[in-house]
Amino acid sequence: MRITLAAAFGKTVASRRRKIKFSQMKLAEAAGLHLNAIGLIERGQRLPSLYTIVALARALEVPPQTLIAETLELNPVWEK
Repeated sequence: MRITLAAAFGKTVASRRRKIKFSQMKLAEAAGLHLNAIGLIERGQRLPSLYTIVALARALEVPPQTLIAETLELNPVWEK
């Protein structure tokens, strides 16, 4: 079953966040983003900008390309 690119990215972020034992609030603070933005991203309701991807990657302590690669593993067809 294919999932959208936004949903795949959201799953990647949520998985990485749980791995480092961050709450959504802690991730929002570390990334300099609003808590609502984290929720929208993790639910696949918002596809983040490049700036937001970089901010999330820094907060999650991984390179941005890691988040993108893991997302594309979930959605290899790059469907929006």
